[in-house]
Amino acid sequence: MAHVLLAGGAGFIGSHLADRLLERGDTVVCVDDLSTGSRSHAKAHAKDDRYWFVCRDISPPGLAEAIGDDRFDVVINLASPASPPAYLARPIATLDAGSVGTKALLEIARRDQARFFLSSTSEVYGDPLEHPQVESYWGNVNPVGERSVYDEAKRFSEALTSAYARVYGLEVRIARIFNTYGPRMQFDDGRVVTNLVHQALTGEPLTLYGDGTQTRSFCYVDDEVTGLLALLDSDLARPCNIGNPHEVTMRELAALVLELTGSKSKVVTMPLPNDDPRVRRPDITLARDVLGWEPVVDLRSGLMRTIDHHRAALNG
Repeated sequence: MAHVLLAGGAGFIGSHLADRLLERGDTVVCVDDLSTGSRSHAKAHAKDDRYWFVCRDISPPGLAEAIGDDRFDVVINLASPASPPAYLARPIATLDAGSVGTKALLEIARRDQARFFLSSTSEVYGDPLEHPQVESYWGNVNPVGERSVYDEAKRFSEALTSAYARVYGLEVRIARIFNTYGPRMQFDDGRVVTNLVHQALTGEPLTLYGDGTQTRSFCYVDDEVTGLLALLDSDLARPCNIGNPHEVTMRELAALVLELTGSKSKVVTMPLPNDDPRVRRPDITLARDVLGWEPVVDLRSGLMRTIDHHRAALNG
């Protein structure tokens, strides 16, 4: 049983992770400014005396004082806008979260000699020139493009976390997350699974960008959280890909969404956004060999669960 500070715990992945931490007996202090998270996720645990919620941005000074006198065994950083519409709308806040916000959380972990867990991203690989992406690949990122506010924020947070490990001997874990999806994603999240499912269920045209041949690898949220916890509890101190290596084109994804929803929506195309990666697939050899983890939910099953959740939400 651990006392956990969970930054970003009212977000999509964060709320699922809070569930699992509480289920296994941990106590959780969730800090989230609700800029992209949902108060309903925090309210779900309001009656649990092992869960506390602090509504606050991690970036402004005084984070430790705002949280109070608690001492933590684990500090987890999931706090950042994660979808392109969210981080493009809040570019400076996204960079702050990856830099000064991450430093504030690292200082709390250093104070308490807690294990620090960083939620990083496959976006550190940029538009990759190596495929699939293994953790030793340094990436192909445009440092001044629009997407750099997220890519470089995460790359910097990895560098900062690694520096704290080297300089202060802090125990750190770094997860590189690949395209997670599932229940609790907001309708206006802006990521491709949510976009396509919502459009199909409401009869709107399904939007594809570019020619639809670009690929992604989607990991269902239950698998993702299992992988994150396996990494958290392990002795692996270097970055680790946590994702599903099953790769599909965006056209294949759209066709599957139409099939599973029974929607008659048309598919329309729009210009590809700047610096949008052409391919994305994790090499999870490290996770398999060291953590004993790999995803078990296939895309069809995960999408069906996601569709059922969104359909129920739309129907009130």
